[in-house]
Amino acid sequence: MCSTPSGFTFSDLFAGVGGFHAAMHAAGGRWAFASEIDPHAARVYDYNWLRPLRASTTEHPNGLQEFKVSGDIVTLTDPVVQVPHADVLTAGFPCQPFSKSGKQLGMDETRGTLFWNIARILQDEATRPSVVLLENVRNLAGPKHQQTFATIVRTLRQLGYRTASRPAVFSPHLLPPELGGRPQVRERVFILAHYVGNAAAEDPANFDNPIVTPKSTFGDWKKTDWDLARHLPLDPDTDVGDRYELDSTERKWIETWDGLLTEVAERLGPGERLPGFPIWSDDFRSVEAAADLIEVAELRGEPLPAWKADFLIKNARFYERHADIIDRYRMIIDGFPASRRKFEWQAGSHRPLDETIMHFRPSGIRAKRPDYVPALVAITQTTVLGTRRRLTPRETARLQGLPDTFEFRQSDDTNWDDYVTQKDAPSYKQMGNGVNVGAAFFVFSRYVLEHADEIPNHIVEAVRAASDQGRRGPDSILS
Repeated sequence: MCSTPSGFTFSDLFAGVGGFHAAMHAAGGRWAFASEIDPHAARVYDYNWLRPLRASTTEHPNGLQEFKVSGDIVTLTDPVVQVPHADVLTAGFPCQPFSKSGKQLGMDETRGTLFWNIARILQDEATRPSVVLLENVRNLAGPKHQQTFATIVRTLRQLGYRTASRPAVFSPHLLPPELGGRPQVRERVFILAHYVGNAAAEDPANFDNPIVTPKSTFGDWKKTDWDLARHLPLDPDTDVGDRYELDSTERKWIETWDGLLTEVAERLGPGERLPGFPIWSDDFRSVEAAADLIEVAELRGEPLPAWKADFLIKNARFYERHADIIDRYRMIIDGFPASRRKFEWQAGSHRPLDETIMHFRPSGIRAKRPDYVPALVAITQTTVLGTRRRLTPRETARLQGLPDTFEFRQSDDTNWDDYVTQKDAPSYKQMGNGVNVGAAFFVFSRYVLEHADEIPNHIVEAVRAASDQGRRGPDSILS
């Protein structure tokens, strides 16, 4: 990893393998502290980010800690805050329910949640950062968590931080490649705040709109412009190991559904498409039989939800129209596992499945256009490329905006210059749990520059210089 001129220091909480580190480094920052409870992720972080620092300097930026990822943030903030000061604090914190949400208790209301541990750092004048960047799942901005989000905002303001009343919700697939975008739908909530003192923070005149929204646009770029093979880019199949190839059983699932869907598509009329609702072989029956099932459920006093009744009728109509085709494939499909007897077509106009990307989900097989992929997750739902193979860990790292110099290697506990290569399972998990580098870099840089008159100048100048160097994207810096 190359180094950049250091204009500010940053602390990295719930650090994972270092997505925020990469973003802050690209923005002109210098690492001061990291905390991560997962030992495997912490060792990957150390190998990629701290081992090079140890090799280049013996002077630690805060003078208190060696170049090593610390453990559980709970023990590092309670009862005494042991986190050193840094100019910027980042945290992709887990968000447990707030047991007292809505009682206007502010800081006390967050007790028992990991946000409370972040707040302890912000409360202490000796450790208080100038800028805060928090990241969480999209649901934090949803209707079920309005009180949770309101509590976070209220607490930040009571601690002297200016922050918007609504969160920034953003995904890397909305950004063009030159701004650090990636072909992955990964909507996340970003909460940005900077210290201005209590009076200014709680003044309604200072309540901002979010820095970006899911409807933000950038020039002529459209999310449909993505091409996964070109923009990621995908590695040539010949360079990918055999272990990523689909096995014969998986190929049989795809080939069977491909045959059925191709025959159905050939008889569709002009303007018709394959159905967008989940096609489920277990519900292939006549419309009359489906209506009987719905009626029986009502007579029993256990009426089906409206979506389920609609699902049954749509599948029945699909079956009646195409029974001559479906019945030739049905015996094979009925032998598949339950989760493979259901298929969701989300790939637009019909095309061979080899020209789509797919996911083997617990709820069924889903096919999509080969432009951008759904969010990486920490469980095994790795994107499948046609009938060929899964994405490799290297390709998932690219989806998260990490440079190809990033390695899935763990530094050894006893000798930090030694390492072991990590197995694929934890690598996929770490990417599913990580923050996207380009999205984090963009929202942070944009926020700092738009509030430049209230943020310390050395932070602003570092971000401005890094944005100019990287054409506002981190890729050319993290090379």
